[in-house]
Formats: sequence, C-alpha cells, structure tokens
Amino acid sequence: MRAFEIIPFENQYAKDFYDLNIEWLETYFYVEAFDEEVLSKPEHYIIDKGGYIFFAKSHENILGTVALMPTSSPVVFELTKMAVLPNERGNQIGQKLLQYCIDFAAAHNFEALMLYSATLLENAIYIYRKFGFKELPLEPDCPYKRSDIKMELRF
Repeated sequence: MRAFEIIPFENQYAKDFYDLNIEWLETYFYVEAFDEEVLSKPEHYIIDKGGYIFFAKSHENILGTVALMPTSSPVVFELTKMAVLPNERGNQIGQKLLQYCIDFAAAHNFEALMLYSATLLENAIYIYRKFGFKELPLEPDCPYKRSDIKMELRF
C-alpha cells in the first residue's frame, strides 16, 4: 500500500473532488442532478455551510476524497462523497478516510455521523458495519434516488 497523508480541502483540489466522484457515480450508478450541483460547487454546498472535505494525497497525487456535510442538526454530519481512484481501490484508502472522519467527528464533539448508501455495494456496507454504523429507517424524501439504506454512527 502506498503511503499517503490526509489533508483538508483546498480550492486547487476541487477538480479532483469532482472528477473522483463523477467517475465513481458513473461506474456504479449514474450522476443525479443533486450530485452534479454539489460536486461542481463544493465550497458553496459543503465548506461554506460548515462542512469539511478531506483528501488522501500521496506526493502530488490525490488518491481519494470524502466529505462531511452539515445536516439540519448542528452535531450530526453526513458522511458523503467518498471516492477513490480506480487503480487504488482495494488498498484501504477508503477505510483510512472513514477512520479519519470518525476520529475527526469524535474530536469535534459531533453526536453522530450518518450516511446514505445502496445495499448493492456489499463491501461498503460491510465496512460501515465493521466501523460501528447501524441501520436506520430510510426517510421517503431521501436526497439520493439510488440510496436504499441509511446508517448512523453515534458517539
């Protein structure tokens, strides 16, 4: 596994955030209008609203990304927009990003992290459960059409 560091959002990486997520969505699902809007304006929809974006970086290469988006509760954040370069998948970069977000949330006194996913992503659901996420009822007005599962990790 290649050594990497996890760094916070900088505007110079906005295109990496967009490209990684669009590639992932096109590979596994499709790009919804909500995705396109958020991914094309990460500062507006995530950073400026009190959220966070992190990147796995090795030398000058961005290997993966993840975001913590604010929700209607100021102490619950949505874990979202996690994507890893195709040739780096299977190298635990996503798991390291996930652990970083969990540690970050605990250090910042968040009450919970929640996420939306799809059960067809069996490996992802297995990893979320391994990290302590529990399934919650999926609300009818879920923002993602592709999602059929909602999970939460309480601190």
